Amino acid sequence: MSEQKLERAEAELAERFFRVCSAAACAQVAGASGREPLLVEPRTYCESCGGSNNRRAVTDFLEACQRKGVRRVVIVGGSPAVREELEDQLAGHVELRMVDGTERHTGEKARHNLEWADLVLVWGATELHHKVSAHYTGGPPATSRKVIHVTRRGVAALLAEAITHLKR
Repeated sequence: MSEQKLERAEAELAERFFRVCSAAACAQVAGASGREPLLVEPRTYCESCGGSNNRRAVTDFLEACQRKGVRRVVIVGGSPAVREELEDQLAGHVELRMVDGTERHTGEKARHNLEWADLVLVWGATELHHKVSAHYTGGPPATSRKVIHVTRRGVAALLAEAITHLKR
């Protein structure tokens, strides 16, 4: 097939089909696309998640936030690279404040973040000093209901815990 015909054929197929992996969340995205779902292997060809558990978790998290009216999220802890990844993927969808768990953090700043946020994720399995996390975990019941302690590593695990909390 000539290069020109190949480009037109690819465009025609992309217009008609939505390449999707076997994940239920990705199937929902495909269904909403208006195009016919086409099951693909390997998962890296999926137009929804690209084979990434993190990317799928971000999509699920943002949907859960939208359903529950969560607009402001504070994440306490995490490595600089992971915080940057989360900022890139969540910014523009929710208002986000990232707290470096290794730097000095005052009780007043934490109180302000707790009042501002709809949801606070304290990521204990990452770079997080106790004196930073203590500012977020010892608050009154009004703020403690929106604070989630996450004990597992990884972006997908962090967001899965948040989704579970939001479903309650």
